[in-house]
Amino acid sequence: MDITNLRTPGLGDATYVISHEGIGIVVDPQRDIDRFNAELAARDVQLRYVLETHLHNDYVSGGLHLAAQHGADLVMPAGSGAAFDHTPAFHDEDLPPAGGLTVRPIHTPGHTPEHVSYLVSIDGEPVAVFSGGSLLVGSSGRPDLLGPQRARSLAMLQHVSVQRLAGLPDDVGLYPTHGEGSFCTSSGAGQTTSTIGQERATNPVLAQPNQESFVKFTLSDLQPWPAYYRHMGPTNLFGPAKMPATDVPELDVADVVERDEDTVVLDGRPRASFAAGHVPGAIGIELGDQFGVWAGWVIDHDAPLVLVLDEDQSAQEAVTQLARIGMDDVRGVLRGTETWRAQGHTVARFDRVSAAEAVDMLSRGDEVSLLDVRAPGEVEDSPLSGAVSVYVPYLADQAPEQLAAHRPALVLCGSGYRSAIAASLLMRHGLRPILVDEGGAEDLRAAGL
Repeated sequence: MDITNLRTPGLGDATYVISHEGIGIVVDPQRDIDRFNAELAARDVQLRYVLETHLHNDYVSGGLHLAAQHGADLVMPAGSGAAFDHTPAFHDEDLPPAGGLTVRPIHTPGHTPEHVSYLVSIDGEPVAVFSGGSLLVGSSGRPDLLGPQRARSLAMLQHVSVQRLAGLPDDVGLYPTHGEGSFCTSSGAGQTTSTIGQERATNPVLAQPNQESFVKFTLSDLQPWPAYYRHMGPTNLFGPAKMPATDVPELDVADVVERDEDTVVLDGRPRASFAAGHVPGAIGIELGDQFGVWAGWVIDHDAPLVLVLDEDQSAQEAVTQLARIGMDDVRGVLRGTETWRAQGHTVARFDRVSAAEAVDMLSRGDEVSLLDVRAPGEVEDSPLSGAVSVYVPYLADQAPEQLAAHRPALVLCGSGYRSAIAASLLMRHGLRPILVDEGGAEDLRAAGL
């Protein structure tokens, strides 16, 4: 049996393609299914099952359309209540054998109530378990995504579920969907895969002496999760639309000038370019692995979008990341701002400084504020004296009351990526950011703050 781990770094998730004796199985596919089709074709296998572990909260599923395209069975937890045809997975009831493989659903509620893991066996010997958002590498799936009122009861269920999986043989491979970088983890999940024996020896969630200890441990350090999550469950419950085309039209300046007032300009250029000059009111999120995640966190989910990218940046990559979370209304892309400037339109801009320069400004007593936009857990672990602390996404709706419009604000995070997003949001509120671009909080502290 071969298992290919196809990761999506920005979301911190993995989709698995299993092949054995000419038969293929795909676990938890995301919406951009072409990459899974390519893997199936490379292995020259027939897709038999598409397995979904739960109704995903962090991306739009591609399971429905991948299964339909191949005539495969779409298997979903029996308790999902999905509003489209699927094969329900009942606890401990094996699916019909697939090319020498046997798939046994294991009810593992906790991350979500309906959650199911899948134990795969060859000739009756368990080989691998695909645990979705239940037992993870070094962690477990967070239980609070359905609201704080249900978090404790789901954490109690999660304790039972991870112990159930931990009872499998030591050499069974552990293949979770959520991993490092996923907001669906309850703590620092590992990067890839593991074994049951390794997790039993090292995973802190399995070291808790009882259920109450597990619940306290699991709920003690949960960080905020992206705003777009609230749209994913209903989308996956009622049936996602197919992946939209990733080819979007090239726009000219007039298209951007005459855009509807509810259309958001999303600038994915490097933050230095954005700071040097951008369309007034644009939100700057540098195109990288987490471009889509941050767009889904600080921009209304249904907003029409106009992209601004450099010539060497891929509009297809930007559109794909947005489509993975259901932000499909991309009107087109404007290449850079040179033509915008050439036609006499004004640009907005802000200054950039290094960590050392920021410390010099504060030491001199310059009239500046200091805004720390790191996540709450980062600030708690390493507070910065004298800083106003507001996590980046909370700036989307309003500016901090502690910042004055007449007084510039030095904006910092850990490296400059999130603070650049924050700077664009502050400008939309009429404030004057100065981006601490070379370094972050630790660098300020090292430079003498």
